[in-house]
Amino acid sequence: MKEKETGEKANGGEPVSAQNVAEDAAHAHHGHSHEHHHHHTQTKAVLNRMARLIGHLESCKRMIENGRDCSEVLIQLSAVDSALRGVSRIILKDHLEHCMVDAVQSGDKEAMETLGKAIDQFMK
Repeated sequence: MKEKETGEKANGGEPVSAQNVAEDAAHAHHGHSHEHHHHHTQTKAVLNRMARLIGHLESCKRMIENGRDCSEVLIQLSAVDSALRGVSRIILKDHLEHCMVDAVQSGDKEAMETLGKAIDQFMK
């Protein structure tokens, strides 16, 4: 796997990549045990967007390291924030259209409760 330009690694010692971030998010979200099958149609699009997001965020970090004007950094961070919300919407929509449909059809109430908790956390 490809390491970040700074050579920093994720908490587990693995290099940071879009795939690592997506897998970590998936494991954190799906750490519960429910019975429905997860079918994601937007995985490639999400991973591509996350890779661009990570690159953009690293660019913001370099701007700060290079002493760029705070206003410029804030504008770029606003763009990162907007892009992150966009990725979140794609994941939520995909989850509703596929995972939650499967969960409802199989009567998986735990998945529905978990989604409610995730939405509460997301909306904070």
